[in-house]
Amino acid sequence: MQRQERHTTDQRHPVLLTITAIISFALQKTLLLRSSPMPGKLRYVDKAATVAAVSQEQNFHIREATPEDWPGMWSILEPVIRDGETFTWDRDTSEDAARSKWIKEAPGQTFVAVRQDTGEILGTGEFHANQAGGGSHVANAGYMVGANNSGQGIARALCAYSLSEAKAAGFLSMQYNAVVESNVRAVWLWQSMGFKILATVPEAFNHPEIGYVGLHVMYRKL
Repeated sequence: MQRQERHTTDQRHPVLLTITAIISFALQKTLLLRSSPMPGKLRYVDKAATVAAVSQEQNFHIREATPEDWPGMWSILEPVIRDGETFTWDRDTSEDAARSKWIKEAPGQTFVAVRQDTGEILGTGEFHANQAGGGSHVANAGYMVGANNSGQGIARALCAYSLSEAKAAGFLSMQYNAVVESNVRAVWLWQSMGFKILATVPEAFNHPEIGYVGLHVMYRKL
């Protein structure tokens, strides 16, 4: 019986083996936040979605970025870009190119999560119009958190901030164009914030460690 079970496991369909490998890898390497927020008063509350709000007792706050914040933002962006595991950016993107791509003007915005006691930048995000012309009422956004700052609810807070600010800027909805499916904790987080997967483009992202994986298109109204 034991031999038969081992044989059956070894003969699983290649797709199942690939999915298992992706999940196993993602659970080990992806980072974002703790599974439940700290208790306390609610801060960023979006009544349009059933989400756990960020606690006011957190040790950071989120604000619009200033030019002086760039060195701190680049210290977060560069490792993520070089790793090439979660963003569809060229891994050799220069600092100047990254600044031009990340810094947004109104009605978009670039923002940062800042530690309250030291002023250290813990994470950063941006939102902008997903398309021009007739598609400019839909926002697109991106977020990056320092590798040493995971598990503090920073990614959730950055997302919540972007939803609130994008709505205030006149956007009607938000769309993520390329969420790497192997980044399962990010996928779970965006879903918990009210986003739905509209479609998955198969093998659209060449992950540096696990090869070709899909890219999710995710969407929610504001």
